[in-house]
Amino acid sequence: MQQGIEQEVSEHVPIVDFAPFLEGSASGKKAVASAIRQAAESVGFLYLSGHGVDPTVIHAAFAASRGFFELPVEERLKVKVNSAHRGFIQMGNATVSGGTKPSMNESFLAGLDLGPQDPEVIANTPLHGPNQWPDGLSGFREAVETYQVAMSRLGHQVLRAFALALEIEEEFFVPHFDKPMPFVRLLHYPSQPLDRADDEFGISPHTDYGFVTFLAQDEVGGLQVKRRDGDWIDVPTVPSTFVVNIGDMLMRWTNDRWISTPHRVINTTGRERFSVPFFFDPNYHVQVQCISTCQGPGHPAKYDPITWGEYLKQKFDATYAYRKKT
Repeated sequence: MQQGIEQEVSEHVPIVDFAPFLEGSASGKKAVASAIRQAAESVGFLYLSGHGVDPTVIHAAFAASRGFFELPVEERLKVKVNSAHRGFIQMGNATVSGGTKPSMNESFLAGLDLGPQDPEVIANTPLHGPNQWPDGLSGFREAVETYQVAMSRLGHQVLRAFALALEIEEEFFVPHFDKPMPFVRLLHYPSQPLDRADDEFGISPHTDYGFVTFLAQDEVGGLQVKRRDGDWIDVPTVPSTFVVNIGDMLMRWTNDRWISTPHRVINTTGRERFSVPFFFDPNYHVQVQCISTCQGPGHPAKYDPITWGEYLKQKFDATYAYRKKT
């Protein structure tokens, strides 16, 4: 990326080098936590560099995604999304914003691959179960699972940085992620016409529901973030970084101290767009209630406690057509 573009990006969505945190010195951790705090409170988005995820793992995930979406649709439909929210979601199956058309994207979702003897599966806990894998796509499952492992490892490190940024003990979030709910989502956006309707988006304006999202995106572009002044700004690809954003649940957990920011995708480039968001969320049964450092005299807790699972289930039921009763 050209120097001028890097400067423009950093003026809106800051670039945070995570390497000093991974190196483990007290001063390095403090500096990274401070940078994260500033971004989380002002923008809700940041670019994370120095994250330590092997580039070949990221490239393999994109290759797997391209391979999957090149399959005939009848092959993709063999792994149509199930009640555990795993599998293929067709174009137009999700509406994430009132007053807009269904989003112009298709996706494949994989979470923790839980077998029939898993306690949560036996208990019929919503959104828990086995993954679905397409037949005859060599290396697909390995690429997706390897990516999930690498991103979960990074996620656990970011938990610690978030805690320090919130001025609480570094281990605070760790027990809440003893059996997390990570989802890898392979996303494919066809190009939209230049004269697209105003209510038609690759993905319409929305905020993410969960704790934190790590986004790997290709060079095509199209992601935009809504600033507090109401302007939409481009969030282009910065090589060797993830785009990281705060989700609604973390905003709630911090009593709105950290911001879950609206974002959207408009792809009028004439090219297909691919991205791989990784949603890193806590144990289904975790009760989320206001963090002690985010409340005080004159600033009481705004939200009643709620379990992460119940909150997520409500959101999914309202968003995805396959979950709606007919």
